Amino acid sequence: MRKVQVLDKSGQKIEEMSVPPEVLSYPIKEHLLYEAVVNWQANRRRGTASTKTRGEVRGGGRKPWRQKGTGRARAGSIRSPLWRKGGRIFGPKPRDYYYNLPKKVRKNALKSALALKYSEKQLLIIKTLEFKEPKTKEGLKFLDKFKLDSALIIDDYHNKNLFLSVRNIPEVKAVDYNQVNVYDVLNHKWLIFSQNAFVSLMEKLQP
Repeated sequence: MRKVQVLDKSGQKIEEMSVPPEVLSYPIKEHLLYEAVVNWQANRRRGTASTKTRGEVRGGGRKPWRQKGTGRARAGSIRSPLWRKGGRIFGPKPRDYYYNLPKKVRKNALKSALALKYSEKQLLIIKTLEFKEPKTKEGLKFLDKFKLDSALIIDDYHNKNLFLSVRNIPEVKAVDYNQVNVYDVLNHKWLIFSQNAFVSLMEKLQP
């Protein structure tokens, strides 16, 4: 069993809790992290890029000159892709980039990401992340206490004060423990859990 420290909001150690080794001791597999990040980025693409073929560009219906006798190369349209202002060959068209990774790959990639943060000592567990008011200054006060400049904060989505207090702070993001993804974990320097969210996520990631 792994031992992790649980802190209060002032940074003082309260207790130690045992964590099954299947998650925090999972091998750090870079190929899984890569696959998960590429998948996340692809699924966020809007896929609206579009270009016109020679048949879609306005104009070009008349043959610019006769086929023979001019000494120039034959041409059938001023909208040929070879001409300026012509159509485009094999240009992008609107498409859906979405695809699914196997469930086991997603799960193991997240375990790898969490193990990486744990090995780099950039994972903190706070007893509770309750704020008195939904104020940005409350979020800043908390971050300043731990000297955090980039953090992914993970708790239950019912904790509205937390989510509202950090949503306007650059380089800081709060998510529900059910919505944690590899991209967000790797894109932030620190990983901050409430104790309840950490326990719930560990249970979810058990084999």
